Amino acid sequence: MTDSDGKTDKSGEPAAEVEPVVSKPYVMPDDPEDDALDALNKQLAEAKDRTLRTLAEMENLRKRTAREVSDARTYGISGFARDVLEIADNLQRALDAVPADARAAPDPGLKALIEGVELTERSLHNALEKHGVKKFDPAGEKFDPNVHQAMYEVPDPSVPVGTVAQVIQAGYMIGERVLRPALVGVAKGGAKAAAPE
Repeated sequence: MTDSDGKTDKSGEPAAEVEPVVSKPYVMPDDPEDDALDALNKQLAEAKDRTLRTLAEMENLRKRTAREVSDARTYGISGFARDVLEIADNLQRALDAVPADARAAPDPGLKALIEGVELTERSLHNALEKHGVKKFDPAGEKFDPNVHQAMYEVPDPSVPVGTVAQVIQAGYMIGERVLRPALVGVAKGGAKAAAPE
């Protein structure tokens, strides 16, 4: 056996050359702190997004609720008001049923009755107006299907075509909405209505 200079090992075979050991830099796996930080940042971004969405949703809900409360205040009495309108119509019919010559008669009982019915009708209309219900009489206006209901046509050449010539029953509005359309007779056969400028 020769030593390392002779290049043989203990078994007598030539020794393989041994490579010198060179230290390589230690490569660290991904830093777990960076992964945790990225995960936390992602969770923070998601939480911010959810919070902003929730705030926007709550603001929309607040606005919608305020609008619904306002509408409920304004239009909540619609059903009741429609029922009361029948009473107003009946009071008007009672006044219209009294002949003109009977109104002119000096009978104090009849005169007191007529004044009482007129006072009741005025009081009823004042109570309705106090709660946002307003009467409208469209005589002479251009027919508008949004607020008028045409019952028949009136051959009246003295007014333009499409004008309300007769009002059968007055209409009522509550706020900006039609509570009951006016029942009207519409003129036909007259001059064409002037186009609005």
